[in-house]
Parts: sequence; C-alpha cells; structure tokens
Amino acid sequence: MIDRLTLTNFKAFQQAEIPLGPLTLLTGLNSSGKSTVMQALALLHQSYTSGDLAHPVRFVGDGFIFKQGGAGFLLNGELVGLGTGLDVLHEDFTGEAPSITLAVTEGDYHYAYTVAYDPEQNLLPLAGVQLPATEEGPSRPDGMADLFPGYFERPFQYLHADRITPAERYPRDHQVAIGRGFLGVRGEHTVNFLRHHARGDLPDGPLRHPRAKSPQLLDQVAAWMGELCPGVNIEAAPIEGTDTVRLSYGFGDALTATGRRRPTNVGFGLTYALPIVVACLTAQWGGLVLLENPEAHLHPQGQTKMAQLAASAAAQGAQLIVETHSDHVLNGMRLAVKRGVLPAEQAVVHYFRNDGAGAQVITPKIDEDGHLDQWPQGFFDELENTLEQLLD
Repeated sequence: MIDRLTLTNFKAFQQAEIPLGPLTLLTGLNSSGKSTVMQALALLHQSYTSGDLAHPVRFVGDGFIFKQGGAGFLLNGELVGLGTGLDVLHEDFTGEAPSITLAVTEGDYHYAYTVAYDPEQNLLPLAGVQLPATEEGPSRPDGMADLFPGYFERPFQYLHADRITPAERYPRDHQVAIGRGFLGVRGEHTVNFLRHHARGDLPDGPLRHPRAKSPQLLDQVAAWMGELCPGVNIEAAPIEGTDTVRLSYGFGDALTATGRRRPTNVGFGLTYALPIVVACLTAQWGGLVLLENPEAHLHPQGQTKMAQLAASAAAQGAQLIVETHSDHVLNGMRLAVKRGVLPAEQAVVHYFRNDGAGAQVITPKIDEDGHLDQWPQGFFDELENTLEQLLD
C-alpha cells in the first residue's frame, strides 16, 4: 500500500507530502490540487507500464545498474494527458534548475523519480532515481532489492470523472478487459468485463451484499446498483458479428418485472455509476483504485452508498483514493467508520485549498464515532452558510 506521495515542482505543488490510507478522500474547491494527486500516481504508473520509466535491473557495489532505454515521465498516454513540460512544472519551482520529482513511500521503502524540465516535450527525461538501499546493499533481507513501487504491478484502476454514458453498444476488447482486467479510464470496457466475469463468485467479506441473489459478480453488481435504483438488474451480452457488447436493465422481480430497457432509456445515473461499482467490487487485495467524482449523476442517498461501497473495498484489502465534491460521500465514509466497516485510522480525509499563495492541504481526523476533529472554513460548509442567509 502507498503510505505517502511526495510532490516537488509538480503542477499545483511546489512541495507537498500527502499521507494516504486504505481509503483516502480528496476534497476541496476546483483547481486546488486534488487532481494533481491522482494524476501524479497515474503518471508514474503510465510511465512504467509504457516502458519509459527506467528501473534498475541489479545492484552492483554502491549503486544500481539501470535498464537501457528508460526515458522518464510519459505525460500523454492511456491514463493521463497532461500536455508538455510547460504544463506540469510548478510556476514557482524550487531548486537551482527546474526539475520535477514524484516519490511514493510503501512501508519502509521510498522511491523517488526526478525528471529534467523541457517546456516543449511530453516525454521528460529521467535525471535521477532514489531507491531503497542501505550501505550494505539492497534493503530486502532476501538479498533482492525492491526496484520499483509495488503498485506498478498490482491490479490498478483509474476512472475519470468523464465516464461512459448510456449507449446502444460498448467495445468488446479482449486484451484490455479480459487480459489486463482494466475497465478503461472512462469505464468503456466495464460492460465487456462484466459479461466475461458475470458468473465468477465474489470472495466472502465486507463487499458481499447481504441481499444479493448469489455471490456471483453479476448478482452482486445488481444488488449494489439496487442501492441506487431499487429493483434493478443487469444483463451484458455480446452482439453477434461485431466487436461490441450490449448492456440492458430490467426492473422488478420475476412476477413484476417489466421488459428490458436500453441504457439510453434509463438515464445517466445508472450507467455512469456502473464502472465505479464494478471497480470497487473487483478491487483486489493490494490493488489501487483511483476514482474521480463517484457521486456524479446520483441522488444523495446513492452518493452515500457509493462511499460505503468504497469503504467496504478498502476493508477487504484494496487501496482507494477518491476525489469528490460531495458532502454525502464524506458522510458515507464517516458512517462506514462508525459502523465498524473500516477502522478510523484507515480513513484519511484531505481538504485542499488555494488562497493565491499556493496549494495547501488540511487533514481533519476521523474518530471511531465518525466525528471530525476540525471543520476548516470552506470544507463542506455551504449548507450552513446558505441556511444562515435564509434565516437572516
């Protein structure tokens, strides 16, 4: 699990250390730095999987021998498109020369990658790597160094705020959805993933919905989606002769069920939420899930349930980082702590704000009753502010 992300000269931050937990909520006003955290983690992962982030292959003497061909940070790829170096360097960079460092800490291991600045390039060259090693050599007792963060090779999902909308058909890409188990940054491969894994059993644990018809993934998805729209059930089927799949919804039980409906006749909420539900239910132990605005197009009750689903995934061993503008998501997380789904120390909340002097991060603490130890100005206080004006 990633315990801390450190950013230097990257986008909104000149220097910042962001503690992370099994479930971390990122909140705050627009353009305050929340997305920077998500993008940093995705950028490192993207650069590694593309083969552009060099990593050492063996330890020799007092240093590492690096794999040839490593280049640096790939700014534009499958996960993120950040532009060029000019777009990602903090305007008031620290240091004698402009450079960007992204570092992650996993337990006792700290990994830092520094790239040189080039305003016109979208592949920033690697300038330095800090890896966990002692004077005696590799830091792992078995004689092998951990050469890169574990989350690079564990199950990974990143769902953007701009997700799939109701449509007649969705892509049927075996390599992405089945081979890699990736839902796509827009969730565009969710339907095909669900079609393939529909009959697989969900492991016993906090994610299992108590009212689901069976432990099978399709029934579990339907049960959790039923928290958003009672009585819904889902089907995902291939469209013969094409490389696409079809999604449909039904409503009611066997006696009262109506005919199946296309997503285009149901509305945005269910389809927009489907990738979030599937990502949480299939999150694996040690895997990382990045979620942007899971509350989009959902009513308040559904937003609260989404947070409780995320808490259940974290309780089952995954790590989730959630960017949100919803106080209902925050309260759902607090309820999950109070109900014992997730220990208080595993639920982290960060409030981002930018007062013109740079991005700031405030971290209210949650206790075992779901209470917060502070409520900074601007932190989900608009209801109180509005009521005060209405009653004035």
